[in-house]
This record gives sequence, structure tokens and C-alpha cells, in this order.
Amino acid sequence: MSVSTTTAPESSPGSVFGRLEPHLPGVQKPIQYVGGELNSVTKEWGDDDRMVRWALMYPDAYEVGLPNQGVQILYEVLNEAEDTLAERTYAVWPDMEALLRREGIPQFTVDSHRPVGAFDLLGLSFSTELGYTNMLTALDLAGIPLHAADRTDGHTIVLAGGHSAFNPEPIADFIDAAVLGDGEEVVLKISEVVREWKAEGRPSGDMPSARDELLRRLAVSGGVYVPRFYDVSYGEDGSLRAAVPNVPGVPARVAKHTLMDLDSWPYPRNPLVPLAETVHERFSVEIFRGCTRGCRFCQAGMITRPVRERSITTIGAMVENGIRKSGFDEVGLLSLSSADHTEIGEVAKDLADRYDGSNVSLSLPSTRVDAFNITLANEFSRNGRRSGLTFAPEGGSERMRKVINKMVTEEDLIATVAAAYSHGWRQVKLYFMVGLPTETDEDVLEIADLARKVIQKGREVSGHNDIRCTVSIGGFVPKPHTPFQWAAHLDHETTDARLYKLREAVRNDKKYGRAIGFRYHDGKPGIVEGILSRGDRRVGRVIEAAWRDGGRFDGWSEHFSYDRWMTAAEAGLAGTGVDVDWFTTRERTYAEVLPWDHLDSGLDKDWLWEDWEDALDADSVDVEDCRWTPCYDCGVCPEMGTDIQIGPTGQRLLPLSVV
Repeated sequence: MSVSTTTAPESSPGSVFGRLEPHLPGVQKPIQYVGGELNSVTKEWGDDDRMVRWALMYPDAYEVGLPNQGVQILYEVLNEAEDTLAERTYAVWPDMEALLRREGIPQFTVDSHRPVGAFDLLGLSFSTELGYTNMLTALDLAGIPLHAADRTDGHTIVLAGGHSAFNPEPIADFIDAAVLGDGEEVVLKISEVVREWKAEGRPSGDMPSARDELLRRLAVSGGVYVPRFYDVSYGEDGSLRAAVPNVPGVPARVAKHTLMDLDSWPYPRNPLVPLAETVHERFSVEIFRGCTRGCRFCQAGMITRPVRERSITTIGAMVENGIRKSGFDEVGLLSLSSADHTEIGEVAKDLADRYDGSNVSLSLPSTRVDAFNITLANEFSRNGRRSGLTFAPEGGSERMRKVINKMVTEEDLIATVAAAYSHGWRQVKLYFMVGLPTETDEDVLEIADLARKVIQKGREVSGHNDIRCTVSIGGFVPKPHTPFQWAAHLDHETTDARLYKLREAVRNDKKYGRAIGFRYHDGKPGIVEGILSRGDRRVGRVIEAAWRDGGRFDGWSEHFSYDRWMTAAEAGLAGTGVDVDWFTTRERTYAEVLPWDHLDSGLDKDWLWEDWEDALDADSVDVEDCRWTPCYDCGVCPEMGTDIQIGPTGQRLLPLSVV
């Protein structure tokens, strides 16, 4: 066994704040780069190899990244561990990027303003693929080579996580490793592997370098995906043939991580309180994880199975602790479908009792129509804050809702909004998608009809004309590990044409049109997201070309350029035999090898395919929620060694003293 002779990262890198501070008045929102938020942590760097140092990044601006609960949880879990240190970094705005390049200042953390390139690991959490170009900016500013193949033993390990990591192939050239699923336990295991390797003197073993040996140790655990340890081959027609391990001991398929018993992990315990305005000014408690409603378009619901609920007592304790330690006066009870929690009625009533008469308000995110009731809504608005209610029918027609397995009837929706309007609400927001499989113009135009009926019923039951209904439209993007992973992506021209027809239908309604708000995104960003969502390693060249041409903050409409991405795709995919349409508007077959087939979300591929066929069959039976019905054999529980964890617990929030 040999030992690496390369230089380790600087033992105690100094802060760059002294060089940065004089220039802060010249950039927008300088407060976002200062750090020192309430409940932030600054640990001693230390000078021995026992300490494992993480830089955690949400690859978007501070105002979006700081509230991200996933990063906050990992930040706290890592800093609680002995001999482990975690700091945060966010994407810098273009004006700050220019300043850093001009002054030679590297990408830095906001906690101690240390260079990101001095940390052992850079962990990036991707909730959307449109953050990939921001990752490249951060790597370049940090002095970390863009391509993993160019990094040496002294360079930071770049690790991707989040929902987009379930198909990390488009960024395989840029990352060293990826983790699928829940991060709380695996980041501690990764830290231990790194600590042991450092304690042994950074050995290279039988691998070409010490860096490769560390990555091998992570990969053979079966829970960390290292792209360089898999050879990818393509057919003459451009299709993917296989992804095969090239290092002994590396598994053929990499499994996701599933955290069981959420009550044992009541994080965040010390929520970060931002210094600058952020997109969410509230304390959030995740009341359960996973969803088994079976909406065929929903990647989040598929990859986070099974359902695991937090108990009512843990929720109560987390809310009380979070309010006390943060000072926030709004608490969001979050999950993919919060009103589905087994004891949501008791949770709502007991929390409303506890904070009755205080300035604390409670909120739920978008609520399923069939899980909503007025009693629940009244409890959440007891302190007098009555914001609009949001429902997500997703499909405009009942036919489309059957296709996507979201069986909310028009009668159900009208009855729900009627109850809301009759109890004092004046505004309802309805969320739909355009571009779903088998969709027609008529399906989309039914959204306008539904909005008219909502306004009409609201005026009828409330006796008021100041009733509003906002229709919000998102473009459907087929995602990996869902029944729609084989679907064709609707071209942006057809998407925009349908949106135009819908907008005109609303505008031309003289009786109800002014009461209907209309918000939508055009089809072009969805095409780019589609390339990145279902792409393979060849898409990495497209991402790099778009970044080198100025691509930054692609999730922001004012920074996004469709033409830039199409130019990058033409150059990056030249000679590959495939193009943008091949990755997006083409329907896949069952026999095709998908770029993520060697990454195991626990879902059985045959089950997904059968559900896809059912979506196309008008006579198929709905797939009900397996929490309350016999198992539908999706594969997750036996494959992952897990099980559904739901109440009722029979417990209550006692004592119910008013705060």
C-alpha cells in the first residue's frame, strides 16, 4: 500500500473577508455575503486530520438558498458531530462574480469566509437541474477544476445530492460523486470514511491516486455513486447501451438512502434566521416525508417513498422550539401533501389552541382538494390571517386528471371552493400543468371553464362580487423514476399556442374574466429542463458550453436564454447522433436503456411501465393510495427494506398552555 505525497488542503486557511469587505458597497444586496445569522455556526478549523470539513451549497442566490431546509438540516447534523465542520456557500450574483474575478478572491463560505477550495468536500443540493451552471461558476471561482478527471489529490471532493441527483449523468463530468435520497445519516457515514482515510495517511492502495482510493471506499459502500467508476457505451443509433462498473467491488446498481423514524431526527433544531429578505420568511416543520398518492407526473412523490410520519408530539415540540429560537411568527407545516397526515386535524387544533391569541400563524402548502376541509382551514386561520387558499387539480379536464392519476372531479373542486368562499375566503389559487401526455387543446381550454365556474359559485355562496380565482400554469417536464419517464415532452411551440388560446379564452370572458388572474411560464425553459432531466453524459458538453457563453441563474427568467442553450446544444451534441429533440420530444420504449437505470430508487421498472400503459388506457382503474389499500407492488418497501410509517398515535399536544 502506498501513501499519497501530494499536498493536503491548507491546514488553516485564512478568511478572505478582509479583502472582500472594502468592495461590498459596490454590489447589490451586500448583506447576503456577510454571514453571522442567528443560529449560524463557526467551528474551529483545527490542524489535524481527524477533522472532516464540508462546504454545503444550494446553487442559487442567498435569498433562495438560505431557507432551503435540506441544507439547513445537513449543516446542523454535521456541525453537531465531533471532528466534523460544515459551512455554507451560495451562488454569487454576476456583479459579485465579476468582482471576485477582478480581485482574485475565491468562492467563499458565508460563515467564516474561508475559500471553498480548502474544504475536504463540497456538497451541492440540487432541487432543480437549472442550477447546474451555477455549480460551474462556483467550481471555477473556487479554483477547483471543472472536470473531475482533472482534479488531483489536493482538490476538494465534489458531491451532488437532492432530487436531481437521481439522474446525475448530465453532470457526471463535473462531480466526483452523488448521493441518492435522504442525507441525514449518509453524510455522517461519508465523513467517517473520509476521516479514516485521512487518519491512515491518505493511502492510494491499488488505485492510481489517493483521491481515487477515497472515492473507491465511498463507492463500494453501495450508497455513493461515483460516475468515473462506470463505463458508459452507446449504440450506432446514439442510444445508450449500458453503464457498467469498471472497478472491482463497485455495485452494478447504487441504492437510495431512506431515513426511517423521523422522530429521532427533529431537525432543524436551530433554524437559521436570514439577514436579508428571502423567499420564505417562516419556520418550517416537515410533518412527514414521502407520498403514495401515485400522481404519475410527480418525481418527488415517487422517489421519496415510503410515507414516514412525524408524531403529533414531535411536531408540537419542533414548532415550539423553532418559534423560540428563531423569532419567526409564521410556521409552515410542510410535506408533499400536508393535509394527508393521519392526525392533521389534531395537529391543527392543538397548535391553534396553543398559539391562540398570539402573533403566531400556521400555514399549509398547496392542499389536495380531496384532503381539504373547512374545519382544518379555520384552525389554521384562527389568529385572523386569512390568505388565499391554493389547490392543485393539475389537469384541466377530468380526462386529464385520470391520465395523471389525480382523480379530483369537477364536482369535488366546486364543492370545496364553495365551502371556502362561504366561510369568508375571497381568493383561491388553482395550479395546473400544460403539456401532459395525451393532452389536447380542449383539455387545456377546460381550465378556463373551470375557473369561470369557481368564480360563479363563489359569488353565489358568498353574496359578494369581490371573488378572485388565480390560475397558475406550469409546463410539464417528464422526470426520471416516474411512470412518465418514457413520455414525449411537448414541444414549446405547441405549449405556447395552447397557453395563448387559454389566455384569450379568459380575457374574452366579459362576465368573469376580470376576476380570473392568469400566470404562466412559456414552454422554452421547460425544454431546457427536459434536456437536463433525462439527459445522459453527453449533455455535460451542452451545460459547459452554455456556462462558457454566460449561462448563470437559469431558473430566473431575467437571466435565462433559450437561444444560448440551443446554440450550446448544437455545438455540444455535434457528432453524437442525437439532438435536443432526441432527449425531449421523443417517446421512449420499454426496451430502451435509460441513463438512470443503474441508479435504484426502489421502484420496480415493470411497475412503472405498467402504470405508464394504464395512463394511456382510458378504461384503466385508478391507482389508489397504498396507505389505505392493499400494496400495489411498486417495489420500494421490499427493495429498500422499509415500510410505511403512519399514525394514529392517539397522543395529543399536552399541556395545551397558551404561549
